Amino acid sequence: MGRVHVLPANLVNKIAAGEVIERPASVVKELVENALDAGASRIEIAIEAGGKGLVRVADDGVGMDRDDLALCVQPHATSKLNDESDLFALHTMGFRGEALPSIGSVSQMRLCTRTADSDAAWAVDVDGGRIAPPTPAAGSPGTVVEVRNLFFNTPARRKFLKADSTEMAQISEALARIALAHTEVAFRLTHNGRLAYDLPATEDLARRIGDFFGGDLADTLMPVDLAPADDQSPGIRGLIAPPQHSRPSAKWQYVFLNGRYIRDRFVQHAMREAYRGLMEPSRQPVVFLFILLPPELVDFNVHPTKIEVRFADSNRIHSAVLRALRDRLTRTDLTHAGRGPREASTPEPDEPIADEDESARQERIRLAMAEFFRRAEPVQRRMVFEPEAGAKQPTEPLPPYERRAAATPLFEGRPGQPPSPDAPDAPPTDASAAARVGDVPRERIDLPPPGAPVVQIHNTYLVTQTDDGLLIIDQHALHERIMYETLYARLVDPAKAGLQGQRLLIPQRVSLGEPQVALLLENEGLLAQLGIELSRFGRGEVAIQSFPALLERLDPAQFIRDLADRLADAPPSGKEAFVHEVLDMMACKAAVKAGDPLTPEEIAALLAQRDLVERSSNCPHGRPTTLRFSIAELEKQFKRR
Repeated sequence: MGRVHVLPANLVNKIAAGEVIERPASVVKELVENALDAGASRIEIAIEAGGKGLVRVADDGVGMDRDDLALCVQPHATSKLNDESDLFALHTMGFRGEALPSIGSVSQMRLCTRTADSDAAWAVDVDGGRIAPPTPAAGSPGTVVEVRNLFFNTPARRKFLKADSTEMAQISEALARIALAHTEVAFRLTHNGRLAYDLPATEDLARRIGDFFGGDLADTLMPVDLAPADDQSPGIRGLIAPPQHSRPSAKWQYVFLNGRYIRDRFVQHAMREAYRGLMEPSRQPVVFLFILLPPELVDFNVHPTKIEVRFADSNRIHSAVLRALRDRLTRTDLTHAGRGPREASTPEPDEPIADEDESARQERIRLAMAEFFRRAEPVQRRMVFEPEAGAKQPTEPLPPYERRAAATPLFEGRPGQPPSPDAPDAPPTDASAAARVGDVPRERIDLPPPGAPVVQIHNTYLVTQTDDGLLIIDQHALHERIMYETLYARLVDPAKAGLQGQRLLIPQRVSLGEPQVALLLENEGLLAQLGIELSRFGRGEVAIQSFPALLERLDPAQFIRDLADRLADAPPSGKEAFVHEVLDMMACKAAVKAGDPLTPEEIAALLAQRDLVERSSNCPHGRPTTLRFSIAELEKQFKRR
């Protein structure tokens, strides 16, 4: 007797159920997608015992007649495909024809449906894969599917289900992935008779996001809109959060392709690249993105749940997503808003203190200011605005800083003097030129009004006023961002041909593994752009002939070792990310440090550059460069309101 045999139909359905139906949330997803394909404008979902007891989905769609009802619970029966060409030009949410028979094979399922032109409804029962004939029933136009006792006949699967609360959380997530893409449909979800979500139909995506994740998040979102360049290019729209609202995981990234939630590594990489340098590396951006693409340019028939896709041109999708997000972030003022300490009581209106002379009043204000800065976030231990009596103010930059100043475009010309508008590399000084940075219109950020005083405190922070409050600036973080953008601009400028290297009087030998040497020499052109020139010195050794002038304080040998390790870890398509990483390191080493005293001229030059570079609100590592405190916040702390 042969060993090969055909499996029973019921077992085939159970195997299919294992691919499609993982838990109650999978049932909700499949049934709601069917309702959407039926043209429903309202979908109601009732859950009991986390979906293990009951999943009931009712819609007001087109419904089915008796014959279609009998066929819909058969394997591979569908109304959404007619021939092979339809499989690669999909316009519906579901198409496999496996969901209903798979669900029915592992549950006790009942379908009741009615078309709008029919006088009566029809119902069919499926018990563990056994299908009963359709029978007349009472019901409104549309379809109601009840799924009870999920996995009752497959206890090995049922025992892996989690607590009711966990399964309900998964159902809520499944609903969010669908409802966010279909705001024109009303949804209602209950659990054990208690209302969980009641989502009216709306054209406002932010409102639907707020329904799921709260109004605080929705209020921070910024629109993204990129029209397709041609009939083969993607269109992109959506909402994204500023970097300061990033989250510790990627679960806040919702990407939809033609109305279907997907996960794709190319899109995820593009989103991370768009936020590069605007947030800490361990954080993830909050993104709600909708990609529109001609159906023939994407294959959804890759995964049973259709959550993974295959693009005809993944690079085009990556470029479009990166451009859409980066353009939005570049032309937005991302300065972090400072927050004072929260008070339990409401401040009383400001009232004059009786018999208080002017000196006492000034002292009271000074102490209040000190207390405000002491308690504000981020906390500083002590804030001193006036120099100590007899302290000598520096009139010339310190030697280490003078060398940095001479090497960086921030202080080109004589150290301690603002850059000359006529200098070859001097940045533009007018607002229109600032708006041309990166060829992207840019909203002007806060700048001190002319003549506003600027104070350096603890040789680390700069404090100055604006028209509606004050700014506290981290001098190292801001200069680091300026250095990064300047280095990057020189790197990509064909006229400058990369960064400037300084030849060493005596080449320095570096001992490495042969694979690392080969990798470094293989990327000789890339290293030359960074101001690094290497030559082979022997087996497993290189000689450093030229090294970036800005990194004079570093050990060149250790830098090259680290560089080789990072280059080895860079994926074949990740050379651009590798360059950004090296520029991050260069900018950090060359920038002004916390604790460096600055002259008034240097402070003025630093603040002037702040409005002329992209993404000046964050350093390349994502830390904020600036905190803004509004007058309203100050008045609240001083009990003026």
